[in-house]
Amino acid sequence: MRFDIVTLFPDLFLPHLTQGITRRAFETGQVNVRLWPLRDFAPDSYRRVDDRPYGGGPGMVMLAEPLERALQTVWQDRGADGVPVIHFTPTGRPLNQALLREMAEGPGAVMLCGRYEGIDQRAIDRHVTMEISLGDFVLSGGELPALALLDGVARLMPGVLTAQSHQQDSFSDGLLDCPHYSRPEVLHTPDGQQVPVPEVLLGGNHAQIARWRRDQSLAITARRRPDLIAAARAAGKLSKADEQALIELGL
Repeated sequence: MRFDIVTLFPDLFLPHLTQGITRRAFETGQVNVRLWPLRDFAPDSYRRVDDRPYGGGPGMVMLAEPLERALQTVWQDRGADGVPVIHFTPTGRPLNQALLREMAEGPGAVMLCGRYEGIDQRAIDRHVTMEISLGDFVLSGGELPALALLDGVARLMPGVLTAQSHQQDSFSDGLLDCPHYSRPEVLHTPDGQQVPVPEVLLGGNHAQIARWRRDQSLAITARRRPDLIAAARAAGKLSKADEQALIELGL
């Protein structure tokens, strides 16, 4: 799959593409990323890509003309393959695990990284087919959301992680993930406390461990995201054992 990213700050992406476990997806070409510096498509020698908004108001607006030129070049380079054109905005569809899986099974996308007060609406109306939001907050630009999408998609590619790793992630089965522990068996803290690993994880009974992890996942989800419990229940994803565990936990 291929992602074309139109951005004012291409250097923000380079460290992520070459470091960490997700770099495997980029090095192997499973996720092909092309960066398009927007100032290269400015119409004047000042490489200007923004101007004051019509109607007045604070801030600057990203001009439509450089975006038009950039997108024309992108389409010429990759061909008219009908991939989504994504604009990152607080008014968009929430970026969640289901959307990441959807993107991971597709051909990629063209991503527009807005800055300032936003992008001239004419460019959005003409080209954008999907708007995505990271959450109910505002960032300085679309680069961080684009990086989040790339990371989430890359880790779903075959061979980047073990299948069990992302299958047990939060949201993969509709619930939040359970706690995880490693060595030492007893943690001796600087303030003199001794904190052990939960005993069930040391016994070697895989059925009991699986049930404990599921119960922990249910408890954390019920306390922090009860909406996910309601959705899982409505979708028939909770077993009788799950329901009993919630009752016993008082949840």
